[in-house]
Formats: sequence, structure tokens, C-alpha cells
Amino acid sequence: MIITKQKPLEVILDYIKGCENIFLIGCELCATVCKTGGEKELQKMEKELRKKGKTIVGKVVLDPACNMLEVKRLYRGHSKEIAESDAILSFACGGGTQAIAETMEESRVYPGNDTLFQGEITRSTLKERRFEQKCSLCGDCMLAVTGGICPVTRCPKGLVNGPCGGVKDGKCEVDKDLECVWLIIYEKLKKLGKIDEMKRIREPKDYTKDKRPQNITVE
Repeated sequence: MIITKQKPLEVILDYIKGCENIFLIGCELCATVCKTGGEKELQKMEKELRKKGKTIVGKVVLDPACNMLEVKRLYRGHSKEIAESDAILSFACGGGTQAIAETMEESRVYPGNDTLFQGEITRSTLKERRFEQKCSLCGDCMLAVTGGICPVTRCPKGLVNGPCGGVKDGKCEVDKDLECVWLIIYEKLKKLGKIDEMKRIREPKDYTKDKRPQNITVE
């Protein structure tokens, strides 16, 4: 899941300074779960912008916003409102916002969200959801030898050959509230009877596998 945080209203207003007619676009997947771009968030944003004298000419929640086919479908179905707009506000992730900007190339498209990381939901209540980053999308997964726990992401130093000398009382020297992930990996491998994996020296990460931009075709 792509984790996003909605930008402050004053930042959004600065983007659309001088624009009167605004079209809002959200995302039914990640942004809805993060409460940054679902139906409720667009309704709230519409009210806030109307208070500031803006006219909302349309609003749509895509499923999802990062699907170019969905964005093109939106464009065909709402071409009149989009043409009337002075600006489009996207409350999706960076990928969704770029898909919208690419499709609606004659429109001014602005991001309403900051895209933070790919994460997991670790807590969900009526009041709040907690998201944690556990994968860096590095393109060279080593979970098979670390008990399914990623040190590249969960170690602030990205160490791949065990803990550094700064670990104290099980805590990371970079973040005193953070459990050393290599000690967590050790306990997991011990439980699995795979402790010998800790003795293997691993080559430095091949970050060429994380080259950007990337594309892939699935048949």
C-alpha cells in the first residue's frame, strides 16, 4: 500500500492561487485507506475550498488513480467539467497524480498529497490507522535468508550482515526507541532452526536493480 499524507490547506491554496474553478480527483484504494483522498476527504476539501471562494466544477474518486485506463475513462466522461476547470487537484499518490497530469496534459494538475512510503497496516481502529514501512522496493529481495524480515528497510543503516557496534540493550543507536532489527532477525532464525544463515557473509546490495525509472510487462 502506498502511504500518503494530505498537504496543509495553505499549501494547496498557494498552488491554486488565481484559479477559481477546481476539479477534484481522489483514489478509491490507498488514499482512501490513508484518509487522504477518499469520498469523505474530497467532500471535506470541497467545503474548505468553497469557503475560500473556489468553485468545484466536479469531483471523482478513481479506482485506482494510478491506472491510466481509469484516468482516460474519467477524462472522456468528464471532459466538459475538466475543460471548464482552471486547475485539477489530485488527492492520490505521486503515481496517480502523474497519470492524471499525463492524460490531462492541457490542464494544470497539482498534488494534494505528499507520498511517503510503501507500508503495511499494523493498527486499525475507528479512530486511527497505523502504517509502518517494512519494504523499500529495492528490487533485490533477501527475505529468504533473514526470516522474512527486511534489514534493508528496518535497519536505519541498511546493514545486510548483522548488527553494528552501536546496538545497546537491544536498541538502535540511530533511534533509541527502535528495536535492533538484526536482533529480531536472530531470534526469528533461531526459532526456525536457521541460525547458520547469520554466519553467511553477503555481498553489498546491488542497487543497480533499483534503477529508475523502471517498467515491466507481464504476459
